[in-house]
Amino acid sequence: MSKKVLIVGGGFAGVWGALAAARLLDQQGKTSADVEVTLVSPQPALHIRPRLYEPSPEDMSAPLLPLLDAIGVRFVEGSVAEIRTRDTQVDVIATNGARRSLPYDRLLLTSGSKLFRPPVPGLSEHAFSVDQLGDAVALDKHLAALAALPETPARNTVVVAGGGFTGLELATELPLRLRQVFGANAKISVIIVERGGEVGGGLGENPRPVIVEALQSLGVEYRSGIAVASIDAGGVVTNSGERIEAHTVVWTAGMRASSLTAQVSSSLDPLGRVEVTPDLRVVGTPHVFAAGDVARALTDEQGHYALMSCQHAIAMGRFGGHNVVADLLGVPTLEYRQRFYATCLDLGEWGALYAEGWDRQIKLTAAAGKERKRAINTMWIYPPAPNRATALAAGDPLITFG
Repeated sequence: MSKKVLIVGGGFAGVWGALAAARLLDQQGKTSADVEVTLVSPQPALHIRPRLYEPSPEDMSAPLLPLLDAIGVRFVEGSVAEIRTRDTQVDVIATNGARRSLPYDRLLLTSGSKLFRPPVPGLSEHAFSVDQLGDAVALDKHLAALAALPETPARNTVVVAGGGFTGLELATELPLRLRQVFGANAKISVIIVERGGEVGGGLGENPRPVIVEALQSLGVEYRSGIAVASIDAGGVVTNSGERIEAHTVVWTAGMRASSLTAQVSSSLDPLGRVEVTPDLRVVGTPHVFAAGDVARALTDEQGHYALMSCQHAIAMGRFGGHNVVADLLGVPTLEYRQRFYATCLDLGEWGALYAEGWDRQIKLTAAAGKERKRAINTMWIYPPAPNRATALAAGDPLITFG
């Protein structure tokens, strides 16, 4: 009987993990009769989550079955309900509700993350998000439907709760989208409400002047040092007691790792990520590896930890997929390292910001930055073509960036 490698999650880490696993098996002269690799995910498509702030989010996905078929990876459609590490089995619920158990010899957890939704009154009932594909489609439809309402300041106002990466990209995209809905001369208002004290605080000092310039150019208001205290159908109330009338509120404040992490480890960081060894093995659970948003992994010798981003998930997925197979075959595993780090922040019609390094040294801005962002969003983060040689090459964990 063949040994079994199970990859839980079909996001960036899971897809590139599958490529890397298949690549090492090919290099070792192994077939599915020796080691069967299975990817479990609710849908046979990679949702291009970093693009969900853009219009037409229903188009932001890439089919997986042709690619998986090309590299000999089995696909199981369903949601993982339970990981039973003692039994080395995973319980999966199919779309029709049927439950089945899948055994494994090694498991790679790549189940990603979800938007953090704290118990803010009215958040679940009245706020939109761009967290998952369905969320982004719902927001897109809502914005289009606003044109049928009487023109009021509230109709033409969007509050974006959270001024981090996603909040900034969405907020700077919205002026153009709203003018396309209401007309070129419509008076619109986009307001970012951010608990932190600085514009783009999580991105450091170097990008800040560029972000401020873009926000001012686009007319996007950034209110720092305040938080949304409650949300209703007509707007928000902040913790300072101010009310902002708005028919549209979008929540972008923070991420948390998949809750499946708690089933493979009791050692989680504040974001819910599992602690892993340098080769991405879950601490205390040696037959389980983790990659992407679920793993708290060091990227370099300077003490930087991977962020919840597709940039880190893709590279980590390659190492995770390679190592889960290597460990099973008795081949030396590789230490995950990702020394090159870049930041590319879309800033709507103004352009984009591209920086390199953890200190984010600015390299490109405005139109030149936008060209780089467009290349990233439309080419670099998409899976390779379903050609076996091309796909296996894309799974090389030692591919360098920059």
